[in-house]
Amino acid sequence: MKKKSKKTGYLLFIIPFSFLISSCSANLLAIKETPKTEPNKIQIDKDTKNLAKGEIDNSSSLSNDHQQQTPDIQHYTAIIVVEPPPATDVENLNAPANEEEFAETEKAIPEGEEEITYDVPIVVNNSVEAHLEYFKTRGREKFELWLSRSGRYIPMMKDILRKKELPEDLVYLALIESGFNPNAYSRAKAAGPWQFMKYTGKRYGLKIDWWIDERRDPKKSTIAAANYLTDLYNMFGSWDLAMASYNGGEGRVQRAMARTKTDDFWQLKKTRHLHKETRNYVPKYMAATIIAKNPVEYDFDINYLEPIQYDEVQIEESTDLRVIARCAGVTYEEIKELNPELRKWVTPPNVNRYILKIPTGTKEIFLENYSKIPSDEKVIWERHLVKKGETISFIARKYRVTVDDLKRINLLKNGVIREGDHLLIPHAPEGTKASIRLASTPLTEGKHTVYHRIKKGDTLWKIAKNYNVSIASIKEWNRLKSAKDLRAGKSLKLIVNADDL
Repeated sequence: MKKKSKKTGYLLFIIPFSFLISSCSANLLAIKETPKTEPNKIQIDKDTKNLAKGEIDNSSSLSNDHQQQTPDIQHYTAIIVVEPPPATDVENLNAPANEEEFAETEKAIPEGEEEITYDVPIVVNNSVEAHLEYFKTRGREKFELWLSRSGRYIPMMKDILRKKELPEDLVYLALIESGFNPNAYSRAKAAGPWQFMKYTGKRYGLKIDWWIDERRDPKKSTIAAANYLTDLYNMFGSWDLAMASYNGGEGRVQRAMARTKTDDFWQLKKTRHLHKETRNYVPKYMAATIIAKNPVEYDFDINYLEPIQYDEVQIEESTDLRVIARCAGVTYEEIKELNPELRKWVTPPNVNRYILKIPTGTKEIFLENYSKIPSDEKVIWERHLVKKGETISFIARKYRVTVDDLKRINLLKNGVIREGDHLLIPHAPEGTKASIRLASTPLTEGKHTVYHRIKKGDTLWKIAKNYNVSIASIKEWNRLKSAKDLRAGKSLKLIVNADDL
């Protein structure tokens, strides 16, 4: 057997006949036992199909506290395992007759072609081949999208893994978890590019509340994932088992190991002690990694997105993202895309100093414009007239805000409201076009921008009188040609004096 030049990598064909195994056993000690009787046709697990449809399901559970110990990084070439067909076809195999002929079956890398190496062990067996085939055929379109999107995040994620002294190839877990989509959300309520469950995310330092979900932050969630994977590797001493635990939970993997008396993932895969999704998770990762590191070999022509870049600014009080967009001279959608962890249209009001990402090159103009905005104009409001029978909790549900925030914004110590009272409510954007139009509107000093939700029976005269503004101004602010354009349920933008609120 020829030994490859890589430190620990071997590239082998293994023909699993008993007489060959016995004659070659001394040469195969470096390879862990792999399944020898797994059928050639492997059914792709349901989760792979769901991921291709944009539905991701992951249920990783809580790990032990993060340890500072990190694994040694080694480099491997893929171990190719040739598994037998069904027993009825075994006699048709042309097996090598001796050890010399067996050595000649080793695949050689063409001269001048760079050898692909991995920093986690990669095995190519029937199960991995089945996922390779799926990604090349039925799942091809989605897989191309994921690879294209990977260009945006992989450089940053690999840098974090490298600083944590972890194998950089672990970045491809995010490929099969979410397709590198920060907004991915599974049926099991896992979120973000690394698909953290809420409890596990909080355990690893991610903030998750009504205003923010840091599982969606590509940088912060990668740091959390790196810490979690370090803990799992320290627990199991194997990347196969660590990855299986990342998907199915370390408790389930430990119980499966105890029941089967084995610490070999490929042996566990043959049992029913792991969920089907977890049994297929490791081969799916290996198939995705093989293609991702050498897409041309599998006829993928990928147009990778440019790596994400941004400036960072510190926001010291809750601010509407549309106001931030105007200050930076960009659109609301650009700000939202750079800050997917923000669940609402404002920076969190319960954070004194929030680090916000804005497009590269806009920091100077943003800081200049932002410094001119009074505090009471940094959030766009809607005014609600309290009707008979309404409670603060009812109004909070209606506008999808919290009771505590309504009380704080409106200075209500005990939450008591009465018919005829007015409440100020943060106004959410109503759609892309409205947001873009608003983003180009110049700021008006000494005024408040509020939104009036049109009710049945409202007229321009009535609304103008109520807010002490002119009908002509309402038409100009909302591009109305006549009163016939009023529709119940829609909102009108109004710029009013603070005293008229």
